[in-house]
Amino acid sequence: MSDELMTIRQMCDAFEVTPRTLRFYESRELISPERRGQHRLYNRRDRARLKLILQGKRFGFSLEEIRQLLELYDPRGDNLPQLSATLGAARVRLADMIRQQEELGRAIAELSLRIEETEHLMAARKAS
Repeated sequence: MSDELMTIRQMCDAFEVTPRTLRFYESRELISPERRGQHRLYNRRDRARLKLILQGKRFGFSLEEIRQLLELYDPRGDNLPQLSATLGAARVRLADMIRQQEELGRAIAELSLRIEETEHLMAARKAS
């Protein structure tokens, strides 16, 4: 995407979000589109931030965590503080996701076993 400004409709189409979602992120000060009368216009920075917000949400980060990481961005710097904080948060989140995956795996195995046991019980009762 270029440096051109995008309307709310263009943003919704490009990122597959609703206008309500964009307004919500704006109210949370995660993005700050230019206002021209009643129109919101989104620049390259807003698009980059929205991409990171959506990625963060997909990975299970809270909006507050995402906001804190975005606030560390310094367009004049090397952004090592932001990268370091993001890496730390990502490692913690990955560990949580792995733990949840393991718990889910155990729950799936147990439920599968209960289903199998119940099916055998029902078959045995029907046979008698």
